[in-house]
Amino acid sequence: MQEVEALTRCPECKGEHLVRDYERAEIVCNDCGLVLDESLIDEGPEWRAFDSEQRESRERAGPPSTIMSHDKGLSTSIGWRNKDAYGRQIPHKSRAQIYRLRKWQHRIRTSKSGERSLAQGLTEINTMASKMSLPRHVRESAAVLYRKASVKSLVRGRSIDEVVAATLYAACRECEVPRTLDEIAQASAIDRKSIGRTYRTLVREVGLKLLPQNPRDYIPRFCNRLNLDMEVQRKAKDILELVEREELASGVAPSGVAAATIYIAATLCQKPVTQKEVAEVAGVTEVTIRNRYKRIAEAMGLTK
Repeated sequence: MQEVEALTRCPECKGEHLVRDYERAEIVCNDCGLVLDESLIDEGPEWRAFDSEQRESRERAGPPSTIMSHDKGLSTSIGWRNKDAYGRQIPHKSRAQIYRLRKWQHRIRTSKSGERSLAQGLTEINTMASKMSLPRHVRESAAVLYRKASVKSLVRGRSIDEVVAATLYAACRECEVPRTLDEIAQASAIDRKSIGRTYRTLVREVGLKLLPQNPRDYIPRFCNRLNLDMEVQRKAKDILELVEREELASGVAPSGVAAATIYIAATLCQKPVTQKEVAEVAGVTEVTIRNRYKRIAEAMGLTK
C-alpha cells in the first residue's frame, strides 16, 4: 500500500490520509475506512526507452487479444532473435535446439486441419482488406463471419479465397462500407458469379439480416474518384431523393443508380464528365448509365 499525496480530503471525515491499495485496486481513507475509488489502474513506475531492445525489455504486457488471429493472439511464440529473457545472446551450441523448438512450436499452434484453414483464411482476409483499403472494423466483422462459416462447415468443399471474398463482401454490407462485387472479385481473383453464390449460401446458413444497399452510400466515393466537388455531391443526393420518391431505384443495382445521378448532377452543375468515365469508376456499363439516365431525366422533366 502506498500513501497518496494529500491533494483531496475524505468527504466523510475530512481526513487527508488517503491510501492506494493496489491489491484491491481501491483508494481508501486511512482514518474512517471509506472507499473513495475502485477499479484503480496500476500505472506502475515511469520509464523511458531509447531503442527497441530497451522497450521490449521493459514492457510488462503483450499485445491485446484480437479476433484477426486464429488463437485470438493469446498463444505464446518463441522469438526469432537469438536472445534469452534477459537479453543475453544464446550460445551457438544451443541455437540448433532453439531452432527445433521454434519450428515445433509453430507447428503445434495449427496442429489441426481446421485451425490451419482458419489461420490461412484470416490471413487472406487481412491481405484482401489491405488491397481494398478497408477499415479495421470491416476486417474484424469479416473475421467473425469467417469463424461462423468455419463452424457451419461452409469452407469444406470450397476454396478459402472464395469464402474469404464472400465474407468480406458481407462485412462491407453489414458495416455500410459499400463495395461492389466487381471490386471484390478484382481484389480476390475469384469470378463474380462464384462470390455471389457463396455469399448467398453464407447469408442463408449463418442467418445474416442485411438491408438492401443504398445508392446514397456510393455517391461520395464515386465523386471523389471522379474529382468532383461537394456541389456535385449535394446535387446528386437531391436527385436521388426524387428517384427514391418515384421508386425508380427499386429492382436495379444501386451502383448504376448512383452513377446515373452523378452523371446528371455533374451536367447540371456545368462540370460534365463522360459516361465512359463514370462507368469505369462505378463498375457498370455505359448502357446501364444511359438506361438509368433516361428514366431519371423523364421524372425530372429534362427530356423534350
